[in-house]
Parts: sequence; C-alpha cells; structure tokens
Amino acid sequence: MHAIRLHAFGPAENLGYAEVPNPEPGPGQVRIAVAAAGVHLIDTTIRKGLAMGPIPLPELPTIPGREIAGIVDAIGSVADERWLGRGVVAHIGQAPGGYAEYVVTEVERLQEIPAELDPATAVAMIGTGRTTMGILQFADISPDSVAVVLAAAGGIGTLLVQYLKNAGATVIGLAGGPEKVDLVSRNGADLAVDYLLPDWPDRVRTEYGDRPATLLFDGVGGGISRTAITLLAKGGHWLTYGFAAGPTGITEAELTDLGITPVATLGPKMYERAGGLRALEDRALAEAAAGRLVPGLHRFPLAQAAAAHRALESRATTGKVVLIP
Repeated sequence: MHAIRLHAFGPAENLGYAEVPNPEPGPGQVRIAVAAAGVHLIDTTIRKGLAMGPIPLPELPTIPGREIAGIVDAIGSVADERWLGRGVVAHIGQAPGGYAEYVVTEVERLQEIPAELDPATAVAMIGTGRTTMGILQFADISPDSVAVVLAAAGGIGTLLVQYLKNAGATVIGLAGGPEKVDLVSRNGADLAVDYLLPDWPDRVRTEYGDRPATLLFDGVGGGISRTAITLLAKGGHWLTYGFAAGPTGITEAELTDLGITPVATLGPKMYERAGGLRALEDRALAEAAAGRLVPGLHRFPLAQAAAAHRALESRATTGKVVLIP
C-alpha cells in the first residue's frame, strides 16, 4: 500500500509518500480500506517533534493520522464478521497510522457511516464534530444568546456557527480574509467580520453595541482573543478549546474585573460530562446525518499530505482538511 511516512521530526517536507507493507489485523481488530483520512492541527505539532499533552511522540518512522473512514476489508480473530464490507469511520486514538491506504484498528472504535454521509464528511464529524459537540455542552444557548466565534471558517468554527444559528442564537463570526468572511456569512452568521482589518472590533460594536456578546468561542488565543474578550458583556462566558496563536496574556484578576467567566472545555471533563467520547461521536454523526450540521471540507490527495500540512499551518484552509487516497 501507499502511505505517508515521517522519518524525522521537522518541517512538512519531511512527510514522504512511500510504498509500505499492508497491515494485518490482529485479534479483535479489523483492517479498513481508507477512503478519507482527517488532518488535525495536532498532527502538525507532533510532526515538528512537540509533545501534545497526553499524546506521546511516536517512534520513528511513523505514519501520522488518527481519523479515518472507509470499508472494512479484513477482520482478525475474535472480531465480529458482520463488519466485513461495511462502511465505517473511526478515531483510532493515540496510535497513529491514518495517512495510508489501509489502517488497522480495534473493533470497538468503529462507527458505521450513516447512509446519508460520505466518508470525508464522516471523518470530519468523528474528530472535529465530536470536539464541537463537547465544547457546546459547556454553553447555555438560547435565542437571547449573542455568540462570537473565532476562526469561524475553520473546522470547528463552521460547525459552531451552524449549531448556534439552529439554536436561535445571534452569531458573530470572525475570520481572516474576504473569502473566509464570505464563507462564514454563507454558513448563516448574522455578522461576519474580517479580523485582519484593524477596525474589526468597531464594526462589531457598531452593529451590536446595544447587545454585547454573552458567549465567546475561542480556539485561537493571542491578541485577537484578548480583543474579542472585550466584546463580552458582564457575566459573559469565554469558552476556550485551543491557543493556536499563543496565550492571550489576560490575567484572572482582569477577567474578574470584567465579570467574565473563563471555561476551558478540553480534557477529560469534556467526555466525562458527555458520558464518554462515544456519546459525542454518536451525537456528531447524527447531527450531520440529519442535515443540521454540514462540515466544510478541504480535500487533498494523500500524496500531497505535506501541502495539506503547510496549508493548515498557514491558515490557508477552510473547514476540515481531509486526505483522499
């Protein structure tokens, strides 16, 4: 089979397209002929050789990737034979291997792809979708809510905008550049703003100064987040799920003075509250199958994984980045 191999930590150019032996399923495992593989920002961090919390650095050489969808084409001993030939999607956990034409994983990780979804959409929902569902459980959303979504054209941002609108909230989506801003508008945001323009906070205040934000969904960090926090009303909630642009530098004392409650959504408390990761996956796939959530997809051929990493790191992508073998 063909796969993407990383022989040394470093730049995206270290990702090579190579021919390697097909993996074989062991007891309780299946092999999946991959139709789509998800690319996560964490993949780019690990590629550089930087550890990500509980995710250890893999031994080299390695095949990156943890989100895959395709057809079960072989099963190991003990595994239920009824999976053979089924379309499935899986988050394969801490063990990498997703950037490949074939992947082996445990049966308990499998989710059957709903008939309404294609493999790329299913991949977006098994990772990015389940995280979005996990974030949302920390937010009290009503028609009175005014929500600011940072990186609103990204994988999580796209789903947040759609979900919040479906719940009746007023949504202000921030994105970088006119093309992304247009996409945020098409996804249903009441106001889409280009945060690359220096006067973007003034535009938000001009439109919604009489209704300051009650919720801030933030996976960005840095100066943009620090400015966005000032848009929150007293009593507002700042829900964080990443700091791609670095720390905001805001202190607990400043937040107290502003009357803002910070809510860190990632980590064990996310899936413990939901009843487990499986429950979040179920909810994400169901929302997509019902047509209530439509993930944005940015596809690359598997052989162009290095280009996909560069595009993701430079914020040149929209929606979920997916590799197609």
